[in-house]
Amino acid sequence: MSVSSAALLLASASPRRRELLALIGLPFESRAAGIDETPRPDEAAVDYVQRLAREKAEQISKPTFQTATGEGRRVVVAADTEVVIDGEILGKPKDAADAAQMLRRLRGRTHEVVSAVAALDARSGALREEVCRSSVPMRAYSDDEIAAYVADGDPMDKAGAYAIQHDGFHPVENFSHCFASVMGLPLCHLTRALRQFGLAPPADVPAACQRFNRYFCPVYSEIL
Repeated sequence: MSVSSAALLLASASPRRRELLALIGLPFESRAAGIDETPRPDEAAVDYVQRLAREKAEQISKPTFQTATGEGRRVVVAADTEVVIDGEILGKPKDAADAAQMLRRLRGRTHEVVSAVAALDARSGALREEVCRSSVPMRAYSDDEIAAYVADGDPMDKAGAYAIQHDGFHPVENFSHCFASVMGLPLCHLTRALRQFGLAPPADVPAACQRFNRYFCPVYSEIL
């Protein structure tokens, strides 16, 4: 299967996921997936993110198959990322007060970020799934820093109300796992899934990810 005949369709409108996916060097388009993201009763975080990633991919795959010509746009890529602390999933904040409350709860503590990736062949229905779990230690930022960050508006569309890559806030310290996963798309896990379809990204994915995020990754060799 050639690269040119296997373009990807990203089931997301997230600018962060588009930036990350561009690093692997395969052509892609993006389309938002609108699904019900309400957790089911007693649904574990891992089950929840896997279900959402799978449902996003499935929703986008049907029209993709119907409209694609030749071999184009045949693999749908979807992801979901959630912040988990004290066994509770912290989704996107409802408002500024909710964002501030989440950040106070996370402050000075280590929580878990769980990301799932689903790669779905729109024609055959073959599905490849990956999960990345990262421990994320937060620094003891001040109330004033929380107020300034919330006023910036950045937390409002992010699980747990923060972005690990934010240059001004820098919420995380001593992190030693997959940076891209906390951003929303674990690239090495995605690469591993795509290889099962015979798709080898032309880029050196770990090197591209580390350059982009200005982060030395200690785990990529374990994944790939």
